[in-house]
Amino acid sequence: MCRSTLTTRDIPDYDQLMRGRLALLEQHQLKLSDIQRVIAAMGPLEGAGEFLDWLRERFQVVILSDTFYEFAAPLMRQLSWPTLFCHRLEVVEDRIVNYVLRQEDSKRQAVRAFHGLNCRVIAAGDSYNDTAMLAEAEAGILFRPPQNVIDEFPQFPIARTFDEMRAEFSRASLRRV
Repeated sequence: MCRSTLTTRDIPDYDQLMRGRLALLEQHQLKLSDIQRVIAAMGPLEGAGEFLDWLRERFQVVILSDTFYEFAAPLMRQLSWPTLFCHRLEVVEDRIVNYVLRQEDSKRQAVRAFHGLNCRVIAAGDSYNDTAMLAEAEAGILFRPPQNVIDEFPQFPIARTFDEMRAEFSRASLRRV
């Protein structure tokens, strides 16, 4: 697989993945503004906005992501600015020189913090970096995961469409802990 197409769906070691990405950016002289332009043109997955609206009507929604605020802004704008907890980039003269994690194991730590606020957590994710969060939550759901993640984490229900996600969230919200 080409190094530029690898994600946390393929590599569980986030630092290894990010060091490789930083090297590719440097090698190809890509700047933050180049990446932001591409992200702004992509738009959310078809149906994502409607699903997010459905969630917000029924639950308090926080997106925990291993992306970076500097990358996510164009997409978050298109989704009406949902609450997002993610990481930051170090940028010098429009060049990405490093990344700064919010904290180690941030998704699991966020779920623990929500538990400390007496919140029940239903979590969804698609890759290796989501599995600790899914396990920490009262209910964890895999959304469109690759087969390797399905094989390694069979304990989580799988949703492949937003309708299936609605059903899984509804089912999980009825469970007593």
